[in-house]
Amino acid sequence: MTSVSNEPRKTDSLRLSLTLGILGHLEPRRSGLCVSDTHWLRFAKLESAMPSRPVFYLILIAVSWLVLRFAAVRAAYFPALYPAGDWTQKDRLGAQDVWITTAGVRLHAWWVPQPGAARVTLFLHGNGGNITIRGRSAQALREAGSSTLLLDYRGYGRSEGKPDEDGLYDDAEAAYQYLRAQGWQPGQIVIHGESLGTAVAVHLASRQPAAGVVLEAPFASGRELASRVIPALGPLLFWGFHSIGRIHRINAPLLVIHGEHDTIIPIAMGRRLFDAALPPKQFWTLPNAGHNDLVEQGGAAYILRLKEFHETLR
Repeated sequence: MTSVSNEPRKTDSLRLSLTLGILGHLEPRRSGLCVSDTHWLRFAKLESAMPSRPVFYLILIAVSWLVLRFAAVRAAYFPALYPAGDWTQKDRLGAQDVWITTAGVRLHAWWVPQPGAARVTLFLHGNGGNITIRGRSAQALREAGSSTLLLDYRGYGRSEGKPDEDGLYDDAEAAYQYLRAQGWQPGQIVIHGESLGTAVAVHLASRQPAAGVVLEAPFASGRELASRVIPALGPLLFWGFHSIGRIHRINAPLLVIHGEHDTIIPIAMGRRLFDAALPPKQFWTLPNAGHNDLVEQGGAAYILRLKEFHETLR
């Protein structure tokens, strides 16, 4: 006679163990049917509805990648929202508030005038802070003979919205069109970007005419920069800001400024982007500068270099 066991069937499935454990607390014994058989029948239906192990792991990997990708993209921006920052800089610079609207997003900027200036600089800052920490740059540009529009991207300072790559491009385009509406001609506008703002400047200058372009501590692409931060994995999580694929479309004189001791964006990255640009172009290395102190380390030479570059644009 064949014996019948009421023991649950053995399996190496973790999901089976968990399911039986849960059902063991919920399923009452019924007349004529043992609890273990009831568990197995229910699990069989549940198991058939679940994805196979390879598919399950692929879904898990995909979800994990999406989470890491989202975190990597958000980590590219470190905005300081109002009232963070030294807003008394406005009075010290003699700046005026400017409001620009693009696609329903209200942007804030400072207009820093230089009486009698033949040039205006659209200044596109890096990924951190807001315009209040760019006072030295605005003052240097003024001493070089240029009026300046200091723009805060969406999500920075007093500007509305949240930053993203396409949004930053739209913001720069809106600021450029604002200057055009104020009567400035393309041959009077210098597009000036720093760090992340260099990618925004390259994008704008590849689409709109300008008198000249200045890039401080530029990089070739977001993917290349990510590979430096997280080798191998970084390029799979962060890309975009592909300046090296656009810079050849800029038809304006170019000045690149880079600190020799820049540990955030090494000078070799700036040189690689410079090499891909069309002439006329200049590369100025500041031997004692890092990433965030180009104006300070350059001092009077920084102002003079900008002034000489602006004069060549006539």
